[in-house]
Amino acid sequence: MILATRVKNKTLTRNFYAALMIALLMACSGGDRDPLLHVTGPTMGTQYNVTIVNAPPDLNATRIKAGIESILNQVNRQMSTYRADSELSRLNDNMTTDWIDTSTDLLDVIEAAFRVSRLTKGAFDVTVGPLVNLWGFGPDARGNDPPAINEVRDVLSRIGYEKVSIRRSPPAIRKLNEDVYIDLSAIAKGYAVDRLAAYLESRGLVNYLIEIGGDLKVNGHNVNGMPWAIAIEKPAAEGRMVQRVVHFTDQAMATSGDYRNFFEHNGQRYSHTINPLNGLPVSHSLASVTVWSATAMDADAMATALMVLGPEAGYEFAHRRKLSAYFILRTKNGFAEKSTLDVGQHLPLKAH
Repeated sequence: MILATRVKNKTLTRNFYAALMIALLMACSGGDRDPLLHVTGPTMGTQYNVTIVNAPPDLNATRIKAGIESILNQVNRQMSTYRADSELSRLNDNMTTDWIDTSTDLLDVIEAAFRVSRLTKGAFDVTVGPLVNLWGFGPDARGNDPPAINEVRDVLSRIGYEKVSIRRSPPAIRKLNEDVYIDLSAIAKGYAVDRLAAYLESRGLVNYLIEIGGDLKVNGHNVNGMPWAIAIEKPAAEGRMVQRVVHFTDQAMATSGDYRNFFEHNGQRYSHTINPLNGLPVSHSLASVTVWSATAMDADAMATALMVLGPEAGYEFAHRRKLSAYFILRTKNGFAEKSTLDVGQHLPLKAH
């Protein structure tokens, strides 16, 4: 569900690299023993990777893989904007202001997204899709020319999570403007990771790493009985390098950055991260931000929100909300780092 045909190949490459770095770190920390079970496959325009440590000898790997893919297929059927027959696509195509019945799952994710929207005062907004498309980073690919300001203003009038109402019983959604379009790309992968974690734990599997497109959750320990080691990529467009390696467990992690998906026009760089409040690509010095949380869904959404808020407001928000967050900033002398206290206290960062 990454938004861009034109950018999609870059995204797949980035996600493959992230998965490769995770695999290398696991191999380096595992001695001569291999993880007992690793399953992978395509999903949501990217790859999923699940590694299970200390699985019981009688665990049926084929059955586990089938269970994982059944869950991922269900999430796609509910929340993909690339499937015309998905529940979300049908909701977007329903050009009315009537109540539209929804599944509890879809409602839960939209409600979680709106909670982050309220907390960030609109910096995170799943109705931003039409603006992403306008800037050429969505399914409707365009050239590398930025849109005219009047086009931005016209589309901006359609944006806003406040234009959608939610009803819990029975579950339903009502668009206050019939042309509101919801895209869950910045939260649904995290939700899928959480669903897979719940599935593994329901099977008694407590030592695992789950990753989908760079969003991940780890629990228990790796094959060496230690916390998992995960690489955070240096936000450099010209190459792929590790900025830091972090060691943690029993948490989810997500990273948002502007260093892969962008275009340049007349010497100006335009990021794929669009500010829903002004309709423009972010243009601050924040290159990437990584967030840790109890759930991958929250980490996914919060990483995007902090990327929109930028290095000062994003840091202040994370500090105030006691979020574990790690910021990489561009400076005249290269990259600079800063992190909230929670990262320093609970997720010690080790230079690579």
